[in-house]
Amino acid sequence: CKILRCNSEYVAATLHLRGPGAAFCTALRSYSLCTRRTARTCRGDLAFHSAVHGIEDLMIQNNCSKEGPTAPPRPRPPAPNPQGFESLDICDYERSFLYKHGRPPGFQHCAAFGDPHIRTFHDDFHTCRVEGSWPLLDNDYLFVQATSSPVAKGSNATVTSKLTIIFKNMKECIDQKVYQAELDNVPAAFQDGSVNGGARPGGSSLAIWERSPGRHVEIRADYIGTTIAVRQAGRQLSFSIRAAEEVARAFTEEQDLQLCVGGCPHSQRLSRSPRGRGRVPAETAQALCRETLPVEDVYFQSCVFDVVTSGDTNFTMAARGALEDARLFLPDAEKLHIFQ
Repeated sequence: CKILRCNSEYVAATLHLRGPGAAFCTALRSYSLCTRRTARTCRGDLAFHSAVHGIEDLMIQNNCSKEGPTAPPRPRPPAPNPQGFESLDICDYERSFLYKHGRPPGFQHCAAFGDPHIRTFHDDFHTCRVEGSWPLLDNDYLFVQATSSPVAKGSNATVTSKLTIIFKNMKECIDQKVYQAELDNVPAAFQDGSVNGGARPGGSSLAIWERSPGRHVEIRADYIGTTIAVRQAGRQLSFSIRAAEEVARAFTEEQDLQLCVGGCPHSQRLSRSPRGRGRVPAETAQALCRETLPVEDVYFQSCVFDVVTSGDTNFTMAARGALEDARLFLPDAEKLHIFQ
């Protein structure tokens, strides 16, 4: 069975493509043709059947017709060592996963912004008190801690004032790296001053990109198929992540307190209908939030809550930034808006 050859030829053909299009459909048709040629010898191979179903799904998702040109197979580069492709690309999670399973990996999205409001990997949505330091993530690959402080004197509401992100040592790819952001200090470098994963062969598979100086950075961890965005809007920090499912689930029972996984503990949850006198009238907050968030979903509700509670109109940009990250990071666009 030569299904692994089909997989690697498809990866090589799509490696430099920037998204769906005619070239992508051509590569899919060529992939499909390759699997049909191996059908007789591979009919009992699970990787073969996984590839066939994956191709069908990708053809449908990208509106590719089954009829059309197919690209000639590219010659495989000589393997530099006995492990060949898998060893060469161990620090490129998506390519490696596709090679092994014949389909792209699945992804999950989590965010923490504003009060803070938490959108979990399971699309639950909570507004939290959580004053002090709380783990957003704690798994085999990542540790993310958010430190919160009161949004205003005498208020139950809190905002994230510090974020600490630890990319754990992965000897094939990166040294352990620590990223830390605080209010008015959102650096475009790790704590040791570096901007990548170090001097190891896969060091470039972890990199920081500055999207807006001092306000917005993106950290790409290709070796674990994960992208993280850190933003500052007004007097609060926000965190968003797109993580491979395999990475998001890589934790033990002892690592049970993760706001991205289980949301806020019940004792720390707040209603998004603030009672009593706010710092801004609710009608004013609604009008401000509607300018940047026309859909009255949980992002809109969170925006209104934050502006009423804090009196800071910059919170409209915090909710807007979280929505923009969700639009980029969510694997299922239909789940973008949550209504409660």
